[in-house]
Amino acid sequence: MRPLAVFSGSLANRSYLALREAILNLGYRPGEALRKGEICEELGVSRSPVAEAISRLAAEGLVDVVPQAGTYVARFSMDEIREGAFLREAIELAAVEAIAPNLTEDQLILLRRNLRVQEALVADGDFPGFYALDGEMHELLLSFTGFKKLSHVADTAWVHVNRARQLILPLPGRVAETLDEHKAILAALESRDPEAARKAMRAHLGQLITFLEPLERKHPELFAPG
Repeated sequence: MRPLAVFSGSLANRSYLALREAILNLGYRPGEALRKGEICEELGVSRSPVAEAISRLAAEGLVDVVPQAGTYVARFSMDEIREGAFLREAIELAAVEAIAPNLTEDQLILLRRNLRVQEALVADGDFPGFYALDGEMHELLLSFTGFKKLSHVADTAWVHVNRARQLILPLPGRVAETLDEHKAILAALESRDPEAARKAMRAHLGQLITFLEPLERKHPELFAPG
């Protein structure tokens, strides 16, 4: 986990953010036991902030608290992933369609800069760095709609999707393919073409389930029973 100093807010909030990030990045694997004492020692905090963090994570469905048994990182649920992917597609297709006709040159510059960094990270084989820039690109697109709460709604809706995507990016060639899909989205937006932007975004988001279903069969221990 990253140190608490990189996060903001109260001690409990920073503990929550650090632990949440570690779970989303698969620093803690699905099904893995969370030992509060070890987490407290690593973060340098008492049990109270960690207990509050775990309660919040349990409410999000990222942690399972089993009485008299322990606390575990929630396994992936394909039902939740499919629902999250459905919500993500609905939101992001509507977003790119809405912003495409009126994107400013300054907004396009931000997207181009983001993609240039993505290219460098792909060349370096930096999967975590690419994942972060990927998320930043999608956040930019949502922010361009002007709706202030949209990014928070989206993050809540597809928290399980984002965690599952960590299984896909290390697959041979997948990061490079993702970069090409991002470039297609940008090209459509540069053309101010709403339909092309929807089509490119749909093609990009549609890859998730295609890649995850074989992984569910290959690694059943990471997934909750259907």
